[in-house]
Amino acid sequence: MKRPTVFSLVREQSMFMTAIMSLLTFLSVLALGIALAIGTGVMRWNSQWDLFATVQVMSSENVASVKKTIDANMNKIDSVKQITTDEMNNLMRPWISGGGALKNYLPTMWEIKFKSADDMKSAESEISKNARFLTHASALKSSTSAGWKMIVLSGLVLLLTLGAIGVCISYIARNTAMLHKRELEILNQIGASDSFVANQMQTIVARIAATATSFGLIAALPVLLLILSTAKSARVGLMAMMGLSGMGWLSLILLPIAIVVFSIWITRRTTLNILKNS
Repeated sequence: MKRPTVFSLVREQSMFMTAIMSLLTFLSVLALGIALAIGTGVMRWNSQWDLFATVQVMSSENVASVKKTIDANMNKIDSVKQITTDEMNNLMRPWISGGGALKNYLPTMWEIKFKSADDMKSAESEISKNARFLTHASALKSSTSAGWKMIVLSGLVLLLTLGAIGVCISYIARNTAMLHKRELEILNQIGASDSFVANQMQTIVARIAATATSFGLIAALPVLLLILSTAKSARVGLMAMMGLSGMGWLSLILLPIAIVVFSIWITRRTTLNILKNS
């Protein structure tokens, strides 16, 4: 037989708690989703470029020797492409005008993809004697660093929202206990245990939290999908690599459940502390 609750939150408290938990769940899911999406983007970004390198020869006298060294290391190379002057002019056009004069200062460049990191390292020691050897991973290190900073910021927002949920629930549980102080005294007089009273509060909070987190999740998912589609449409840079795996989506779905469990735990702990000190 289902036990009825002895008391419940007043209407204003119930509405406030539902609204604030919906908002905080929305922010939590969004923060976690963005952190996971950027993390996925950083890993894809690194895996895409960690075997690429650019060779730049500034002096025309060294072009032949560098070309010979590259040919000698073809067993370590997956693909090699020499960048033409026209391609370099197109890359530099937004920043520098006067393509004719620019040709005199452009280096001879190759873009090389190696078969493994060890192959890249061994070839680098030979090629760098007469040319500048620049790995794409090191050149794009600033983008990767920015991605990790964004992940940290998203994680901080997630922790702050979870902390806000804990504070709100603790305050509401304490306020409810004060409002129903007489009922609590009667329950104590008839022999009700502190655990019974805590279970009453847990039942109330669990119902509200389940409803509120559902609203927050439903509102956050379309916004997150919009952010991911916008990033993907960029078609360039780290943003284009952002995405969520199956485990990422599962984590987002499990987060509201974790918030409900966290809310129940905070409620029980707060209620028991109040009863012990009253």
